[in-house]
Amino acid sequence: MAYWQTAAASLFVAPHWPDVTAKLLWFVVAIWAAGFLVTVVALLRQRLIAPTTDERLKRVDAPLVSVLVPARDEAGRVLRESLRSLLAQDYGNFEVCVVDDRSTDATPRILRTLAAEDARLTVVTGAETPAGWLGKPYAMQQALERARGEWVLATDADMIFHTAALRTAVAYADASGCDALSFIPHFEALSFWERLFIPVWYWSLLVIYPLDIVNHPRTPLALGLGGFFLMRRAALEQVGGYESVRAEVLEDVRLAETLKRAAFRTRAEYAPRLVSTRMYTNLSELWESATKNWFAGFRFSHALTLFGLAWTFTVAVLPPLAALACLFAVLFGSSAAQVISIFTPAAVASVLQVASMAVVNRRCGVPVAYATAAPLGFALSCAVMFDSAFRVTTGRGVLWKGRRIYEREGVRPPRARAGN
Repeated sequence: MAYWQTAAASLFVAPHWPDVTAKLLWFVVAIWAAGFLVTVVALLRQRLIAPTTDERLKRVDAPLVSVLVPARDEAGRVLRESLRSLLAQDYGNFEVCVVDDRSTDATPRILRTLAAEDARLTVVTGAETPAGWLGKPYAMQQALERARGEWVLATDADMIFHTAALRTAVAYADASGCDALSFIPHFEALSFWERLFIPVWYWSLLVIYPLDIVNHPRTPLALGLGGFFLMRRAALEQVGGYESVRAEVLEDVRLAETLKRAAFRTRAEYAPRLVSTRMYTNLSELWESATKNWFAGFRFSHALTLFGLAWTFTVAVLPPLAALACLFAVLFGSSAAQVISIFTPAAVASVLQVASMAVVNRRCGVPVAYATAAPLGFALSCAVMFDSAFRVTTGRGVLWKGRRIYEREGVRPPRARAGN
């Protein structure tokens, strides 16, 4: 006990340490105060797309839309429900092209059964992924080559669609004059770890991809979501189809950026009433999915990743840790007067963080009480960032759907291939 008393006391009498820490934490308070305002304003300004009342696109002479669905080992999830919700669309003229991407479970049998029930569903048996390609972009390219539509909707096999989702998207794209449109879905979060991580991810989306900037034609920022990405076929083919993103694990975001650079108009909108998904069901699936994407999200830049790690830890994880350290210091012998200069900003920053995440949780349909554990969600994000960068950098690769991506002997990350 004497050792811990001495150690706790020394933390608060070390030269300059309390002053430097207090100043840093007051800076974090300012960040979270601004973050709270940005979060509230972003949610208030958020436009939620509702089902269209336009009946014209229910006719059979509507522009043909080809829905492209990659499916690999989806038998244990919502494959049937997803495809049936697609086939139940009230749009007047569409086809669904599903690529069985070399599944090892009952996915092919499920697809054959559904195709026998509805002639609009075509099942393509995926070929072996060629050198230089990742699995999903190649599956999408195979589907695109089979498709006949004037419009192409890229989606995933875990999406659930409102009956009017497709009709609303085509009507919106036509009215806004855009060449590519992404709907941001409702993200289901049912397990403990989902309820920690999804709001953090959603908050990051709000802050990093403000739609006023994303949708402005003169800004480089673009957002594409593979779960619902409607594209004019002519625009997609002009940029080279999925071959233009053949080595990209974030093929949806990079394709949106490619289209926007080519002067095509891209848009993204929140549409939780029209599409929903449950991306993962447990910590293992969450970790696998996030490690696949996060280093790619930082464009395989070690400098950006280190900055992201340092920023996230300092702003979101440090304040509650500092507040707890202060409480333990008092418990082990430090006086309240010694620790108050650190505890006060740490506690204020923590409260502002919880308040910011509480309003996000409410929008996400996650119990508000989980906002109190938001620092753990951000700590999980830091761990994922590190693991994602470590696995790609060392050549171990990241695992997705039974495939090792960006391993030493496989497809290299685009920046690494370019020598950056």
